Amino acid sequence: MPSTEHDPTIAEWIAATNTHDSATYLAFFTDDAVLDDPSVGEVFEEHAGINEYFQSYFVGYNTQTRLISTEPRDGYLHVEVEFTGTFPERRIGGIFDVTLNTERKIARVRADLRR
Repeated sequence: MPSTEHDPTIAEWIAATNTHDSATYLAFFTDDAVLDDPSVGEVFEEHAGINEYFQSYFVGYNTQTRLISTEPRDGYLHVEVEFTGTFPERRIGGIFDVTLNTERKIARVRADLRR
């Protein structure tokens, strides 16, 4: 069952996302992190690739992300969010399946939109 008590790392990461500051956002990721987003049909690798994703889909669309729920699953956190911004839908749900390493940095994210 999803929790209304959010993982502190995830809550801080979402807050950093909403600042649109690349350095703050990327500080949550390991150097070799991978972000896979089937909704845009691409996999983004390492800080350079993840920054490209961030600039395109968050900064570029003035996206704000609201954390709805987190649920620990087998080896990762399932995170439900709501996005608002200047993209065509204006408001849409999404998920992040986030794998954290032992230092609580993001090693892998599978992102997708909920349509």
